[in-house]
Amino acid sequence: MADIAVHDAHDAHGHDDHGHDAHGGHTTSTGLSNNKLAMWLFLGSECLLFGGLISTYMLYRGRHEGGPGPSQIFDVPLTSVSSFILLMSSLTMVLAVNSAKRKDDRNTNLWLVVTALLGSLFVGGQVYEFTSFYHEGLGFTTSLFGSSFYTLTGFHGVHVTLGVIMLLSLVGIINRDRITGDKAEVVEMIGLYWHFVDVVWVVIFTLVYLIPS
Repeated sequence: MADIAVHDAHDAHGHDDHGHDAHGGHTTSTGLSNNKLAMWLFLGSECLLFGGLISTYMLYRGRHEGGPGPSQIFDVPLTSVSSFILLMSSLTMVLAVNSAKRKDDRNTNLWLVVTALLGSLFVGGQVYEFTSFYHEGLGFTTSLFGSSFYTLTGFHGVHVTLGVIMLLSLVGIINRDRITGDKAEVVEMIGLYWHFVDVVWVVIFTLVYLIPS
């Protein structure tokens, strides 16, 4: 009888452990954590938004009556350099995520700061480009081409700026040890957002700058 009681107690304890494991990870039926699933859903909605903006630009890029057209104002070499800088930031973001998975806070912060700096350089290049275009006669209301161009690229620039703010905020949070959950997962989610804005820019750069209107 004693053996039976011990066996039953062991089964009950094992059942409790299994139940705890099932709920402790906070995972969904997809195998992703709730936080990652929320991020993927957010990025999915952003894809639809950028898809609409890109489609609008493609529709109106030839409508530049009364103002300069793409071939007259675009400085492809300059924009190519800015694009390369943004693409390199994806590499430094990967290094930040890998450092976070190794629990190496020092290198995690280092690569997060480098990523933020590269993103800031890209935004600075975009501001310089917008200023040059304005001086050459392309304002937001000059033509349908101008409106759709500034809306599309400006909206992407806002996303990059928000990403820079998130990266620098994350550095501050890590330094203060304020992350209560999985630190590597938090860095990885910011990385997903950053890679997303990089991929979107590759599409924008190809369709807007490299394909003639």
